[in-house]
Amino acid sequence: MTLDDIYKARYVLNKVIRTTNLIPASRLNPEADIWLKPECLQLTGSFKVRGAYYRISQLTPEEKKRGVVACSAGNHAQGVALGATQAGVKSIICLPEGAPISKVEATRRYGAEICLVPGVYDDAYRRALELRDEMGYAFVHPFDDENVIAGQGTIGLELLDQLPDVDVVVVPIGGGGLASGIVYAIKSLNPKVEVWGVQAAGAPSMFNSIRNKTVMALDSVNTIADGIAVKKPGSLTYDICSRYLDGVVTVTEDEICAAILALIEQQKMVAEGAGAVSVAAAMFNKVPVKGRKAICVVSGGNVDVTILNRVINRGLVQGGRICTLTLELEDKPGQLVAVSNIIASIGGNVVNVRHERNDDSERVTDCQLTLKVETRNAEHIEQIRQALRDAGFKLI
Repeated sequence: MTLDDIYKARYVLNKVIRTTNLIPASRLNPEADIWLKPECLQLTGSFKVRGAYYRISQLTPEEKKRGVVACSAGNHAQGVALGATQAGVKSIICLPEGAPISKVEATRRYGAEICLVPGVYDDAYRRALELRDEMGYAFVHPFDDENVIAGQGTIGLELLDQLPDVDVVVVPIGGGGLASGIVYAIKSLNPKVEVWGVQAAGAPSMFNSIRNKTVMALDSVNTIADGIAVKKPGSLTYDICSRYLDGVVTVTEDEICAAILALIEQQKMVAEGAGAVSVAAAMFNKVPVKGRKAICVVSGGNVDVTILNRVINRGLVQGGRICTLTLELEDKPGQLVAVSNIIASIGGNVVNVRHERNDDSERVTDCQLTLKVETRNAEHIEQIRQALRDAGFKLI
């Protein structure tokens, strides 16, 4: 792959994709000058359409006649389906059975034939290769393909055009196609710009591979960021990422949830878990953004709305916006009023109360009170705890 390939991809894609403009978001980390690249607002809701569309545009007439097959956790599927349908090419998409229904149905609406496969992404990948060999379809790899990487690399060109004095670019990594394209484009044009990759702690395949200096496969993956839940990076993407990235870090599930919540509240932007990992890394200083101008690539917005409420609640807990307090009280009138008054006087808001007589208490006459309280942050929680202790209440 060369830089010319990425420029060629930009020429092809300029006719079909949206140019997603940078959005300032300094509140996400007051110690840094943060900007967002909202590929969650791209066609199909993800950057994946870039690589998929460009790959399909490079098919030979014979390949177009036979059709294409692809595998995906959801976003690549939609990109392939859209690109194939617009090119008049038949597409079959293999998805893991656990893929969000919203992504499955969106892929179907773009015109693809769906093949659900038991297991995770890697199982869908094996089935797609079987169909390629059995039926002669052209396989559109989600990340380990030069044309796909070139398509994703067009984001790198846009970043340097939109913010030429950027110091750091933070990119999500699953299989590595997005990070490979962006880092190759940026390092080719301005090697001084740092590019960091981010993975979910529950799916650290590229993180482990680079640390051990060889491509490594995980036994299993477990993360809310289903779009980057990849057991094994590609050989091509590993080669590019290991050579050019300034580093790869991981973020926890709680940090991902907090980032999704922050994007909704502060930026009015909906990101899926995979798209929010770059923001999580910047928010929690997992990458060196302090005092610097940084761009976080928000790679996708196809969040499974059925779990969004749980994600938001977990993000509230991580950010100190909700806490649960359990107290052991004397079972006598006025105790609940006293506790409530203390919390209210400090600005807390009680949203749930559970009161039960507990046979395990030190004293037979004691009871247990559990409160769910809305708070401002971790410091506010500690103020409430300390005020309750000062008033003589026992926190469990």
